[in-house]
Amino acid sequence: MQANTYIDGILLAVPTANQEAYRQHAKAAAQLLKEHGATQVVECWGDDVPQGKLTSMPMTVQCKSDETVVFSWIAWPSREARDRGMQAFMDDPRMPGNMPFDGQRVIFGGFRPLVTA
Repeated sequence: MQANTYIDGILLAVPTANQEAYRQHAKAAAQLLKEHGATQVVECWGDDVPQGKLTSMPMTVQCKSDETVVFSWIAWPSREARDRGMQAFMDDPRMPGNMPFDGQRVIFGGFRPLVTA
């Protein structure tokens, strides 16, 4: 990963029964994001995501018993490329609709890498 890379991090809860629908949704979104400048899109289905007592990923996205936590990131060449690319993605009429998850519980943010090893 290059030093000037910019990362969007995303955390959400997806109904476990919708895993395949989410995979298809994410695959279509990833293709468009890459067309708009993303260098990498990674979607991770929760496998070992413990429920905490004070804080945890499941608590953050209000994960229900029939849902799975998903952690994703999108790498961009720079913050500027991300701002342009994400706007183009949001404006693209091909952007996948009909989300197989509750979009109100998505947590996201942009990050500058501090350590890359």
